[in-house]
Amino acid sequence: MAKRIQFARTGGPEVLELIEVAPAEPGPGEVTVKNQAVGLNFIDIYFRTGLYPAPELPSGLGTEGAGTVEAVGEGVEHLAVGDRVAYAQGPLGAYAERHTLPAEKVVALPDAIDCETAAACLLKGLTVHYLLRQTYPLQGGETILWHAAAGGVGSIACQWARALGVKLIGTVSSPEKAALAEKNGAWATIDYTREDVVERVRELTGGEMCDVVYDSVGKDTWELSLDCLKKRGLMVSFGNASGPVEGVNIGILNQKGSLYVTRPSLNGYADTREQLEWMAGELFDMLESGQVTIDIAQRYSLAEAGEAQDALQGRRTTGSTILLP
Repeated sequence: MAKRIQFARTGGPEVLELIEVAPAEPGPGEVTVKNQAVGLNFIDIYFRTGLYPAPELPSGLGTEGAGTVEAVGEGVEHLAVGDRVAYAQGPLGAYAERHTLPAEKVVALPDAIDCETAAACLLKGLTVHYLLRQTYPLQGGETILWHAAAGGVGSIACQWARALGVKLIGTVSSPEKAALAEKNGAWATIDYTREDVVERVRELTGGEMCDVVYDSVGKDTWELSLDCLKKRGLMVSFGNASGPVEGVNIGILNQKGSLYVTRPSLNGYADTREQLEWMAGELFDMLESGQVTIDIAQRYSLAEAGEAQDALQGRRTTGSTILLP
């Protein structure tokens, strides 16, 4: 038997239950991973609340973890029992002591990267990779705006942008978060609780505004983000922390300067095993070189998953948060 978090109905953190189940045996093309650490991400809250519907209820939760391969299904050749691995995609159920998933979604860990670090950063790091290296391939010299710059994804983005020679302006909600974002490499920060974001971007850029805006907040920042773009700039909407963007008149993109907009996802970019290996390899290179470091600022037990999600949703966290089975 193994412990796991599941939910039988959508709602607040109280719907999460810690239960014991018999772990599924790996089928053809699958592996079972004994988790040493599990990543906490905003997408987990989307599934719990029903914003993203789970395939069925009751359902497990979470898509990111790291540990050791415990069993291997037929046809799996790139992984073996005992391998240290990490994953960030696949079926819900990572909030557990053991998780069975397709082997093609699992990557081997370099010796220099421990399981806690991997669980804290694989999904976030792959997200930053597709945003900075693929959605808009930054070359250096660009000015970008990144909302929630002191969070888990934002902390990695600040460091990666600095390594690329990109000027990242980060929005934050407190002086402490501003200091953290700047320590991580943000070129400038804006405290949206005290400053007008658009006007501050205009001041910082000398009226030029930004080449790209990366927005994981959603509804509350949609128009504000568009107003921070230069003509023919790109709006990258990749999250819904304040709710989904709805009822948009596409003509607003013309009115605000022939803007572009995209709504990407990790599954849309890491869509083949070869693509996943390339993206993970570049992330691991950044970690091993020290250009990106991971701040695991919060650790919770599996039984405290609801408390951990509540802290994340309430913006009381910085850096990355993990669950320890």
